[in-house]
Amino acid sequence: MEETQARRETGRGLPQDVPRQSRSEGHRRAAAKDGDRRIGRRALLIGGAVAAVATGVLARDELGRMWWRVPGVAKPRKEGEVDYAGARWVAASSANWRMADRPDDYAVDRVIIHVTQGSFDSAVKVFQNPAHGAAAHYIVRKDGHVTQMIRELDVAFHAGNREFNERSVGIEHEGFVEKPEDFTDAMYAASARLTARVCARYGIPVDREHIIGHVEVPGTDHTDPGKGWDWEKYLRLVARAGTASATSEQEST
Repeated sequence: MEETQARRETGRGLPQDVPRQSRSEGHRRAAAKDGDRRIGRRALLIGGAVAAVATGVLARDELGRMWWRVPGVAKPRKEGEVDYAGARWVAASSANWRMADRPDDYAVDRVIIHVTQGSFDSAVKVFQNPAHGAAAHYIVRKDGHVTQMIRELDVAFHAGNREFNERSVGIEHEGFVEKPEDFTDAMYAASARLTARVCARYGIPVDREHIIGHVEVPGTDHTDPGKGWDWEKYLRLVARAGTASATSEQEST
């Protein structure tokens, strides 16, 4: 995430400490198109299911399962529930993400690393601003504190690429691309534990093909996390955290 860009879903980024006040007409049209796509998929699935039931191919419980998997369907959620036990919940604006039922409707196979280009507090504020049009699932503070703002079930507008939004979990890190000293040991360790849990949950390999920077997303002009991000150190910590977690789970069974 960079201060020169306004929205993740359209390839723009986060202003440094100052929320944007309006969304472009183009973004509103894109949102409408996305809504039309969801309605079309829903109609297609439901229509097909109804026809199958009429011919006796599908049972009623199968119909129910199909409906549950339709993207965009409102499903029971517990307010304040987090996907990562070490996180604190602070909700992003609903304008900055799209309801889904991942990984049933979209397979999750990437973790995307971002840098806030500003303070932790400013990142939280802009993700709560509906005019911003972008947010990530998590923010990791310099001291290692983790905040979750969007459920992993849902599609966060963080990558500036729709396909990558749908298939990834986005993790922001407090700091500036040009100041690698912002990336503290506490931040690396906390982020690595989080990423290890995400990878374990979805079967994501711990490698540079599947754990990537925002700069590597096709079509983006972002540079985060920047050359100062220590990928070798980070992947080593993620692998170590994953091994430790797996060992702990085995010992507890």
